[in-house]
Amino acid sequence: MARVALDVMGTDRGPSEIVAGAIMAAQAGHELVLVGDQEVIGPELAKAGSDLEIVHAPDVVEMGDDPGRAVRDKPDSSIMVGARLVASGQADSLVSAGSTGAVMTAGSIIIGRIEGIQRPAIATPIPRPTGIPTLILDAGANLEVKPDHLVRFAVMGSLVAEIVYGMDCPRVGLLNIGTESSKGREVERTAYTLLQEAPVKFVGNVEGGDIPGDVVDVVVTDGFTGNVVLKSMEGTAGLVLTLAGEAFSRRLPDHSREVVQAIEEVRMTIDPDLCAGGAHLLGTRAGVVIGHGSSSRHAVFNAVQLATEGVKGGLIERMERGLARS
Repeated sequence: MARVALDVMGTDRGPSEIVAGAIMAAQAGHELVLVGDQEVIGPELAKAGSDLEIVHAPDVVEMGDDPGRAVRDKPDSSIMVGARLVASGQADSLVSAGSTGAVMTAGSIIIGRIEGIQRPAIATPIPRPTGIPTLILDAGANLEVKPDHLVRFAVMGSLVAEIVYGMDCPRVGLLNIGTESSKGREVERTAYTLLQEAPVKFVGNVEGGDIPGDVVDVVVTDGFTGNVVLKSMEGTAGLVLTLAGEAFSRRLPDHSREVVQAIEEVRMTIDPDLCAGGAHLLGTRAGVVIGHGSSSRHAVFNAVQLATEGVKGGLIERMERGLARS
């Protein structure tokens, strides 16, 4: 059984929503330990009649805190305590919807990095019609990168595509403003050359519109660009669903129930809360899953499930072996 340390603090919706997701996950058979302020978490569990274990962490890393400073100045924050539980073997994976920068820093320093990895990266799945997602990394952990970082992202992303999604020889693309090798900044132009020699199936530069299609399986970029792309796609998807629902309801009022059901089916496929709930932070020596700051209870449930599947599937061990061969 995989034991997940769930960070309850520092999210947009507050501890009550995270606790609700934790209770859902526990009821589904997942083993968890909740990390955060016991005086806050205890009453929430009592209201639900739950006896989930709590590890007290009195401090909170707020979203506006400087990640590096917060990790140094708040050693008893829920993120740091959760990372220490994983590092000591008391938990197998950490799930947090708190400060991404603080989680990445704690993961790198406390849990540690896989040999050869300088920068862990967030690998976020993007739904597409094939049923198998496109992975984009980095999706927010590293705002600035060097060309060799992008090469390691490509190797890690390819391994996850193979291990988690069963892809055979996944196609890797470098996100750019055009497909020509001369496009982009110096970091992209240099990375293009390096990726041609990397142990991945590099298909060249790709543009944003290629991500949800069947052009490429893994897209690599810096964390700033990847995060903007991800949130833009999420916002656009929500807008399209809203506009489609309104248009169909006006034109097909007698079929409103069927329309709502059809729209809901699409939403279940593309809503990040419902289809994933979080993303693996790749490159750490134990599992770390990062959720949205505005995660709902359903997102928390899915993030815990994602973390559990990673542990049971031996994701970290298989990545270590794969990276050692690359």
